[in-house]
Amino acid sequence: MGDEEAKNLPMELSEKGGVENNGFVQNEAFDEKEASTSSQEEIPKTCVVGVNPAALEESALKPYAGMPKEVLLKFSKQARYRVTREILFWLIIASAVVLVCATIAIIALSPKCLDWWQASPIYQIYPRSFKDSDMDGNGDLKGIQEKLDHIMYLNIKNIWITSFYKSPLKDLGYGAEDFYDIDPMFGSMADFENLIAAIHDRGLKLIMDLIPNHTSDKHRWFQLSRNREGKYADYYVWQDCAQAGGSLAPPNNWVSVYGNSSWQFDDVRKQCYFHQFGKEQPDLNFRNPAVRQEIHDIIKFWLGKGVDGFSFSTVKFLLEATHLRDEPQVNKLQNPEDITAYSQLYHDYTTTQVGMHDLLRGFRHIMDEFSSEPGRYRFMSSDADDKEDIEATMMYYGTAFIQETDFPFNFYLINLKNLSGNSVFEAVNLWMKNMPEGKWPNWAVGNPGSARISSRIGKEYVNVINMLLLTLPGTPITYYGEEIGMENIASEEVSEELMSSVPETFPEKSPMQWDSKFNAGFTEGNSSWLPVNPDYESVNVETQKSWSNSSLNLYRELTSLRNTELPLQRGWMCHVWNDSNLFVYVRELDGLDRVFMMVLNFGQESTIDLEAVVPNLPLEAFVRLSTNFSNAGKVVNTRIVKTDMGEGLVLQYKTANPVHTMKAFQENCFVAEKACYSPAFNLLYMNC
Repeated sequence: MGDEEAKNLPMELSEKGGVENNGFVQNEAFDEKEASTSSQEEIPKTCVVGVNPAALEESALKPYAGMPKEVLLKFSKQARYRVTREILFWLIIASAVVLVCATIAIIALSPKCLDWWQASPIYQIYPRSFKDSDMDGNGDLKGIQEKLDHIMYLNIKNIWITSFYKSPLKDLGYGAEDFYDIDPMFGSMADFENLIAAIHDRGLKLIMDLIPNHTSDKHRWFQLSRNREGKYADYYVWQDCAQAGGSLAPPNNWVSVYGNSSWQFDDVRKQCYFHQFGKEQPDLNFRNPAVRQEIHDIIKFWLGKGVDGFSFSTVKFLLEATHLRDEPQVNKLQNPEDITAYSQLYHDYTTTQVGMHDLLRGFRHIMDEFSSEPGRYRFMSSDADDKEDIEATMMYYGTAFIQETDFPFNFYLINLKNLSGNSVFEAVNLWMKNMPEGKWPNWAVGNPGSARISSRIGKEYVNVINMLLLTLPGTPITYYGEEIGMENIASEEVSEELMSSVPETFPEKSPMQWDSKFNAGFTEGNSSWLPVNPDYESVNVETQKSWSNSSLNLYRELTSLRNTELPLQRGWMCHVWNDSNLFVYVRELDGLDRVFMMVLNFGQESTIDLEAVVPNLPLEAFVRLSTNFSNAGKVVNTRIVKTDMGEGLVLQYKTANPVHTMKAFQENCFVAEKACYSPAFNLLYMNC
């Protein structure tokens, strides 16, 4: 029978149904037997119906799981399946495009994240006075490692350790004998490597000191230079000393920072070497390319060890004029032979010479080479300390095209002569108004070379000074012990041997006061290198942890507030009032209706009507923090805000009229890393 004839035959339909297919093929014998039996036992009754086979197959066949490719393709070509599939395909493509575009837009509009040196305060440690681990009376690197939990307790993530290079004790470590080694007093290189590993394990960062201007006279370079050996002959600044009346006379009238001539005769070389500081600290010759390369190699060595940043000290002294002319006298009528003090000359030829900033840019280049790894930006700062010339200080930021330091250290609050609301405002305003656009400020209220807050301005102002430090825009820098209000020790308690070793100050370097035990928990030895302050039984970390209204707990509350509130991290700072007693300013962020107003008293008891000062100020404000803990959580009337001597308030309120948008205050408002808040999407963006 042909295919065409088969198609035209009527279909026989079984009234009883067909034979079940069990999904496997049996052997032929079984098939024949089954077929024979079936033919005998089951004779179906059939009827003939005229049906189109193609139409019947189309109507009977439906999609089912596991259908073969041929059947699947047959259905996939049908319009109802093809259109649905195409719609889903283009929806997925459109969604992916929208997602990519949204991601690009968020990245493009998002402000730069604050880097680690911006996001957290910096805690400065003088290592000899922080914690002694081996009972010799001197703090060391192991001692710092033991106390890392204290720094984390303060909500601080950045540690700055002052010089601990191998050095003669005579110059307190400020003139290195070996830049590649640790002084045995502080431990070993293995101790340093363990310390930096522990620091990084806790998510902390380490900043080191580097004083490139000079070395110790015990340094190998100096010993080779004084003997005129090879390339080292010109590593320092050497000059012939003129003969005058049978005695040696220096080449000019230059005076060292510590007083008397900057020139010291060397019996070995029979010449004078130049020193801007102590005679044990000869200045390196930075006009020599080999010296510059030596310093670059030192920087690379420590960055290779994992150091996260450097503080370069005494950088304005790196170069001196080659013409060696006498520096001008402050008092022209003074007898030149009587000039012995640093303050008696204008230092036109020994500080901030042409080319000095190029040296800093060279340091910056090395830091940038090690900053290519994600999350490992290397921080760089310097101590400009040009007290009389704010413009010269700002040059250390670099230019719009060439970066130098991330910031020069700001010592203007330390150098305040008379504390008042006006003087604090002037110090803050001086920095903020002169800081280049887009740069980041910083603030310090203590360091190893200045008296502690308690001793400098009075213990009643410790808390309000810390409140100022931690609520201003920028990076706050805290010198160890200021968080508990430590005071200087009396000068007469310092041994004559230490006082005569180098013209340095010691009272602010007294050992850290950890608890009320013997030697304040600083050492388990019989004595410490400097006496512990007698007030250690009440002024110590352990005791203040248990006092709800202690300086330590206030400091911790302030750092926590700074870390969690966007306006304090990167918002606007607007000065709204200052007088002999008060300094008042706000911190606010575009798009956020929550505002913080600091009312800080640096004088006597005072009352102020803030509503009269700031238009549209809410009648009531919430006291978020106060130096008087009993006031925290209260609500104050903004028309009558009272503060006692040394009291500070952090007021919080909501407003739709931020101060920085008011025309009357626009010249008093500053922002470093501008950002705007979107409450709808709960994210920060730019271009608001």
